[in-house]
Amino acid sequence: MALLLTSVTLYSLEKPGNSKKVTAYRVNEKISIDGKLSETIYQTITPITEFIQRDPDEGKPATERTEVWTFYDDYNFYVAAKLYDSKPDSITKILGRRDNFLASDYFGFAIDTYLDRRNAFFFLVNPAGSIIDGQFFNDSWDDETWDGVWDYAVSLFDSGWCVEIKVPFSQLRFKNLEEQIWGINFYRRLNRNKEEDHFIYVPKRENGFVSHFATLTGIKGIKQKQRIEFLPYAAGKAQYLIHDPLDPFYKKNQYQKNLGVDFKFGVGSNLTIDGTINPDFGQVEVDPAVINLSAFETFYNEKRPFFIEGRNFINFGNGGSNSNFSFNWPNPQIFYSRRIGRAPRTPVEHNGYIDYPNETRILGATKLSGKITNDWSIYFLNAFTERTYAQIDSQNVRFDQEIEPFTYYGVFRTQKEFNSGKQSVGLISTAVIRDNQDPFIDSRLVRSATTIGLDGWTYIDKEENYVFTGYIIRSQQTGSNNSIRRLQEAPQRYFQRPDAEKYKLDTTRTNFSGYAGRFALNKQKGNFYLNSAFGFISPEFDVNELGFQYKADVLNSHLVIGYRWFNPDGITRWKNIHFAVFANSDFEGNLTNKGLMFFGGFQLMNFYSFNLDFGYAPQVYDKDLTRGGPLVIRPTAYWYSFNFESDESKDFVVEFGLHGEHLVTGMKGINSSISFEWKPNSQLNISFEPQYEYTLNKTQWITKIDDIFAIKTYGSRYIFGEMTQKTISANIRLNWTFTPKLTLQLFAQPLFSVGSFSNIKELAEPRTHNFNVYGVDRGWIIKGPDNDFEIDPDGSDSAPSFILSNPDFNTKSIRVNAVLRWEFLPGSSLYFVWTQDRMNLDNPGTLSFKRDLKNLFNSDSNNILMLKLTYWLDI
Repeated sequence: MALLLTSVTLYSLEKPGNSKKVTAYRVNEKISIDGKLSETIYQTITPITEFIQRDPDEGKPATERTEVWTFYDDYNFYVAAKLYDSKPDSITKILGRRDNFLASDYFGFAIDTYLDRRNAFFFLVNPAGSIIDGQFFNDSWDDETWDGVWDYAVSLFDSGWCVEIKVPFSQLRFKNLEEQIWGINFYRRLNRNKEEDHFIYVPKRENGFVSHFATLTGIKGIKQKQRIEFLPYAAGKAQYLIHDPLDPFYKKNQYQKNLGVDFKFGVGSNLTIDGTINPDFGQVEVDPAVINLSAFETFYNEKRPFFIEGRNFINFGNGGSNSNFSFNWPNPQIFYSRRIGRAPRTPVEHNGYIDYPNETRILGATKLSGKITNDWSIYFLNAFTERTYAQIDSQNVRFDQEIEPFTYYGVFRTQKEFNSGKQSVGLISTAVIRDNQDPFIDSRLVRSATTIGLDGWTYIDKEENYVFTGYIIRSQQTGSNNSIRRLQEAPQRYFQRPDAEKYKLDTTRTNFSGYAGRFALNKQKGNFYLNSAFGFISPEFDVNELGFQYKADVLNSHLVIGYRWFNPDGITRWKNIHFAVFANSDFEGNLTNKGLMFFGGFQLMNFYSFNLDFGYAPQVYDKDLTRGGPLVIRPTAYWYSFNFESDESKDFVVEFGLHGEHLVTGMKGINSSISFEWKPNSQLNISFEPQYEYTLNKTQWITKIDDIFAIKTYGSRYIFGEMTQKTISANIRLNWTFTPKLTLQLFAQPLFSVGSFSNIKELAEPRTHNFNVYGVDRGWIIKGPDNDFEIDPDGSDSAPSFILSNPDFNTKSIRVNAVLRWEFLPGSSLYFVWTQDRMNLDNPGTLSFKRDLKNLFNSDSNNILMLKLTYWLDI
């Protein structure tokens, strides 16, 4: 993300802030936001003009003159700029949807309204009127998901372009003082020169960004009015789905309507209460299709605005440091907001036609967020989901089954900084409390799940080259012995493992608690780079009720050293090289991963970028392959990846990636992708990203068969196959911007994934990588007329034969999503959305693109049409 710092973190040699000062002047005349800069104030105030290049010639004066004015009235803060250009015909003007950083000219600014030197709002406008806004946090990280309500206008003149920006004070958060003192910085991009100019220039070898801002003074006598905003919505949905014509529930679910409201209340000048009543959390943009053959859940990004806004306050465990490398570190995410309103997880216990809700309705949610003081932030979220029922029609007899209990979700986060941000300590706590009245639900879902944790950082030298960060957190769940058993048997830990020595399955437990933590040292200034960390996740640690965690029982450490060149040398603009070593074990002392890795990259003078990495991992133990069975050996492995990207500012951009993984036993996986982005004119952007993946997995999990004669493997046979998988997919996007406030987005994802199995086999003995192939090493295997396999594992009468369903697959799908969005008033929008998906599973095990494409488009489809209106009210 380029934005104000083009993805490179910056910092200050002076603390706090920069010695430069900017004055904002009170204006008494009416300011017309038309981009023409015709008011008297532009002739009476001396503009700011001192801009320094960060790129391409770091530290040199900007090549074009920029004039900036800052002023205010009782209700608004204004920034205006006159951007001279010696080649006005070459100004890049591209229309794009909001928050999409374009290969265009830009002007923008960022303001640190608390003067905490870590957080800031930013606003950018390009010559076509496309905008980006968002927030900086942790001094240099940016998040453009915050959308404020502000006004702007641009105009062209003979020698350049002008921009006026008006930000209502109601959209900002600041202290209730007679005189405001803020931090500020200004930014300009000249696209044709790849030039990035800053009012406050920070050398690339330094670190941070917001902490370096100039000091803004002069704002006096303003009062932040009591902030009261409402955002009511009305939504209608029509669903034309694949269904059984006799399904009695289809018609009642085909057409749906919904009403609700979001609201904001200011609490003093620093805190905001956000709330929602009967929220519409239907996603406008669909999740991509995924073929997941692992035992672990797929992670999807949050797209619901209520949960996105303010999430900078809940950044946990990695503040203070700008780099957090994770070499085989399965970092648990303490708060994963998609847990709230998730699809119910309790299956129905009866046969018949079933009306099963896709999500759990959120009755209401509120959150309090903001800053108590300059250096003390708070975030407190509460949400309630309703008791949810599935309706079942069994031979024309209807009855309900509860599938999700009434549930409370809570998140509390607070963080305090000391000594101008040199140290910090924070606390986080989450809670899930369920009203498990139904015994069947109580056997599957825990009654309560809580976490509490501490985090913080401290700089350890006067020059702030080195920062030490860390966190520790404890989790606890209570529930029935069956629900706790499900936690013990989950893929994160597999306590049912028959060769477990210390952490074993206990079916009598009704509580479950564990701990996790990580501590890291990071050198983040200068050319030489160092990062080291040690982390631990106990076997009984679990945050999946309100977080996201795919691994437990981990001890992890790594060391990274590297060198970075920031300045052009006539061949490259920048380059870096790094070397890392890492190791993992479990709490029983089994070495589960270790290795070393080389990675680096460079950018040529023509702005073509290259990145390469290579890794080597010797033989270790694998706890996941048998999915609850004994340990096995994972043979020596190595991997590599290569990425190339052409100049992203051009009308046609190419990006290529290649990734490969190999085991010495012959297993291999290769993933290649190429992306084309074409901008035929200033309003249209088309991208096409085809991808091909080939996998030869000689030990792909199939199933487990209990057999008392399987003595060496503890009375069970762990069945695998040699799987050859080929996947062809593409992400196709079209963004058509008619005006900055009227846009059309189209997304399509075709996917073809075929897997064929051969050499069906079983694990020969634990703590090895030895397998017995049926029909070759032991027993016999016969393929039946329905493509099922009959298998006798030992070829004698001792062990019984069993039937194995054909594991081959041929999954074909396509998802299409079109969104027409019109922002007819600031903060108010009308959406029209069409979503279609279709799937076909014919011809498992064989790939024929022509045949499979025909089968896919001959299949029935699901179609959903949605119309949604939101209207912003500022009381």
